[in-house]
Amino acid sequence: MNQPPRGLKLAFAGTPQFAVPALDALCATRHEVCAVFTQADRGAGRGRVLRPGPVKQRAMQLGLPVHQPLTFRSAEAVQLLASLGLDAFVVVAYGLILPPEALALPAMGCLNIHASLLPRWRGAAPIQRALEAGDATSGVCIMRMETGLDSGPVLARRAVTISPGDTAQSLSLRLSELGAKLICSTLDELAAGPLAATAQGEEGVTYAAKVGKGEALIDWQGDAAGIARKVRAFNPWPVAETRFNERQLRIWEADSFAGQIPDAPAGTVLGVSQGGIDVACGTGILRVLRLQSAGRNVLDAEQFANATSLPGARFS
Repeated sequence: MNQPPRGLKLAFAGTPQFAVPALDALCATRHEVCAVFTQADRGAGRGRVLRPGPVKQRAMQLGLPVHQPLTFRSAEAVQLLASLGLDAFVVVAYGLILPPEALALPAMGCLNIHASLLPRWRGAAPIQRALEAGDATSGVCIMRMETGLDSGPVLARRAVTISPGDTAQSLSLRLSELGAKLICSTLDELAAGPLAATAQGEEGVTYAAKVGKGEALIDWQGDAAGIARKVRAFNPWPVAETRFNERQLRIWEADSFAGQIPDAPAGTVLGVSQGGIDVACGTGILRVLRLQSAGRNVLDAEQFANATSLPGARFS
């Protein structure tokens, strides 16, 4: 009788919530997660109290050893990784660069769960950039890591359709669950024997730069459809924003349409209805559906309009 493939000895590296489903999924397989690597605790709140990230919190709940090297370029971090005798190192949104000497240690390599259909959207913010660009599809790739930025050969990929209502939060949730399933099936295949990898071509390469808070400010001279995509891409962080009465006004949800625009400057509130707050853009009209004044709760457009004089006002 054929024996089932042996379980693999793994380490896991990740930091944000996006990586947690993969850690949970791996711990439910026959494979052994012998160590978890995550970034150092960071200050949060007004007091800047150090708090562990989501992966560290979950690893501690699971009783897994946790390591938080400040860099993997130190001899100590590489020696620690070497001492584990790994079959594979699974990396998901870790945030630290692995040098060549670390990448070469696991017998089957370092495997990355990347939230795009490579080679499109290599880099730090593939989900946000796909939404901002208006992509119709996204997906997950399991990539064997090399020294280039997300340029390694792909072992497995799965695509998903981006729905009109998807935000970075909703798409991230779907892709994190998909990635968790895909890494488990990929490791099962690797345990059973060699698995062919497909080299990435240079055609279609795009780069997903890290999102900065300075990008959140809406330029009302732009196209309404593009602004609506930006609202979705930046939900839940950094959240698209404008200025109203010299105060911050965050836009959490919005739609766009190609309505007839009166002779009004971009940013002018054209009208208020149960459907939303209509704002003139350089091209088209943005209908704001949910928004938030600084220091206040998020409100739907009708609630906000009931408490504020809006017609003829201007967002800037």
